Amino acid sequence: MRDEATHGHGHGHGRRTFLKHTGALGAAASLTSLPALAACGPKSTIDLGGDGSARTLTAVIGYGNDGSWDPTQTASAFAMAANNHIYEGLADTDPITRAPYPALATRLPADAHATTWRFTLRPGATFHDGKPVTADDVVFVFDRILDPGTQTLARGFFASWLKEVRKVDARTVDLVLRFPFPDGIARLTLAKIMPRHVFSRPGAWDDAIRGLAIGSGPYRQTGHHPKSNTTFAAYDRYNGPRAPAFRKMNWLTIVDAASRVARISGAGAGAQISDNIPYANIPRLEQGGLSVGGGAGMNNAFLMFNTRHRPFDDVRVRQALHYAIDKAKIVEVALKGHGKPASSFLNEANPAYRRAKTVYDHDPDRAKALLRAAGVSGLHVDVLAVNVSWLVDCLPTIKSSWDAIGVATTLSPQETTAVFTKMDQKQDYQVVAAVSNPNQFGLDADLIMHYNYGPGNLWTGYARWSDNAVAKRLFKDMDAATREPDPDKKKTMIQEYIDVVAEQAVLYPVVHNELITAWDPRRLTGIRAQPYPGINVLTAKWA
Repeated sequence: MRDEATHGHGHGHGRRTFLKHTGALGAAASLTSLPALAACGPKSTIDLGGDGSARTLTAVIGYGNDGSWDPTQTASAFAMAANNHIYEGLADTDPITRAPYPALATRLPADAHATTWRFTLRPGATFHDGKPVTADDVVFVFDRILDPGTQTLARGFFASWLKEVRKVDARTVDLVLRFPFPDGIARLTLAKIMPRHVFSRPGAWDDAIRGLAIGSGPYRQTGHHPKSNTTFAAYDRYNGPRAPAFRKMNWLTIVDAASRVARISGAGAGAQISDNIPYANIPRLEQGGLSVGGGAGMNNAFLMFNTRHRPFDDVRVRQALHYAIDKAKIVEVALKGHGKPASSFLNEANPAYRRAKTVYDHDPDRAKALLRAAGVSGLHVDVLAVNVSWLVDCLPTIKSSWDAIGVATTLSPQETTAVFTKMDQKQDYQVVAAVSNPNQFGLDADLIMHYNYGPGNLWTGYARWSDNAVAKRLFKDMDAATREPDPDKKKTMIQEYIDVVAEQAVLYPVVHNELITAWDPRRLTGIRAQPYPGINVLTAKWA
């Protein structure tokens, strides 16, 4: 069974742009023909050799490396994790706590509530081709992100609060905000600073999509082989806060779960760390001496209804189908206890979490009553689902739950690419079951909710709900919460509009689950399991 990074798609893209830029899809062309890769050094072959400090860190990533690598566009789990090692923002965030720290900038803003933030670039910071990082590079990236004509995914994280970025001198920039927005500091990690002299060339953004990556971070990309592996080497001129501990890294993309587990386990293990470990394999890996850690976060299985397809335009029908699902059984059978039924759009560990006013506890009688009230009987539902392995494990319980209330259910799991091509082509559908994890972009609730809901938002467009009167009111409430300066008031406003999202059940989680990482503690230290896909080894080293 294939596991794909389906974590997210951009905002308001046309189909061509969407297919090109989404994390789930993207060009699979080899980069060996790109002349710009010469700037990164020669193409390397798979290298598992070396000993002592020269040995290669080999990692297994359970997601494809052939999605978009453009940091302003990608939602690919593999590319985002790799880009966190290759590129830097003005500020970056700790992968677990998400606390911001100065990366390319010398310090964080002294006043987070100011409407102008001045940043000075780190002296001696250079890109992997040896050229210095300048204010022009910073302005170049932010101009692209804020350009309404480009419609990058990152634009949705910045445009509401960031007005412009101005060059002060060669190493200084001002970020001019529309209103005070302290949460924006942590979001700066989503604006990776890229060399203008490389990416302003004609066709360079297409090269970025296909995997060209030249940053100022601790690791430089040395080879990229779509559907196989991506290799890295320590950047010797790096002078920033998180120095490289590994001379070389080789990240393998293995989307098949059994092959992934085989690569990390047993006497002949060829890798020291793997993400996306199936729950059923945890005991055997632990018995074999590996450390296995879970990260509970926003990772969720959700249902999205086509609100233009009757009877799913009726909120009672959407609610009925949520009440019908035996979520405790999903947690027990499919997730082996590593998850929780959704009690809000947000997971329980999120700082802004509050139990929603509408919680879809398992209540088949209520589900049947809601269908009766809506005048619906003899309903047949076809579930268009992505074939991510843990979601596929959840589907039989959804089917049996709906069958039990008299809703005849057909399951149609297929490749992630096929599902979202149908969405993009505006093909008719009834309900989509898929997985998402906005935590890879950050923890703040404003970001998470805008990722999924908004007037120009791709997901809301897929659900065909943007013109609904309730939706229009919701979007106004969301904008007001973004602008609210008082953190407690803001949190309450977000919780109140999440109650509306819960009640409407247009795109809503069924369960939140844990993501599992396994590593060899005899060889690696400083590893922390992430609650979102991928790995981060910026604070790890050889044991």
